[in-house]
Amino acid sequence: MRIESRYNGPPGSGNGGWSAGIFAAAVDGDGPVEVTLRRPPPLDTPLALVDGEVRDPVGLVVAEVRPTGAVDAVVPPVDLPTAVAASAAYPGLVDHPFPGCYVCGPRRPDGLRIFPGRLPDGRTAAPFRVPSAVSEATVWAALDCPGGWAVIAPGRPYVLGRIAAQVDALPEPGDECVVTGVTVGVDGRKARVHTSLYGPDGTLLANARATWIALPGPSTA
Repeated sequence: MRIESRYNGPPGSGNGGWSAGIFAAAVDGDGPVEVTLRRPPPLDTPLALVDGEVRDPVGLVVAEVRPTGAVDAVVPPVDLPTAVAASAAYPGLVDHPFPGCYVCGPRRPDGLRIFPGRLPDGRTAAPFRVPSAVSEATVWAALDCPGGWAVIAPGRPYVLGRIAAQVDALPEPGDECVVTGVTVGVDGRKARVHTSLYGPDGTLLANARATWIALPGPSTA
């Protein structure tokens, strides 16, 4: 396994959702898995999955990958116009801890450009135009940042710590999808969030539950 440099999140490390999707795809079996990131996934580095642990070339544990039960965390959908309107007020357009993020970074014209804005009920929503090449890692990435932006606040950056996703179907290249996210609990520096991906016809394609970790101190990104 290798996280190519273009799939970064914070500077110098892999986007959490994309990385977790790559790690999950390396597991034998058909059921959902949960990925816990133990350190920032390194870029352009050969990684190996051994006994449920993703290790770097010197043996450091980057992530743990475990089978999990059904991921029943589903965020209700919104229609595409509502998602587009929410996205126009995406706070990351003016204050983003990692503006080069492959998924939600406004400085990435080659990224997924998922810009989750807040709805009146506290959920996030964003349109997602599916790229020409789509894989399960693409879906895991799309399910990542909309959850984080349900809890990220100015001067309070978070990073992904753990995610479990259930992918029922891949969207088609060029599809106009909608991603929704919500915070379901905060305990100290840990925030629990749910996210869901809906196809153009409103079909639930994938959903995830995740834990995000607040970084100490102000962001220097």
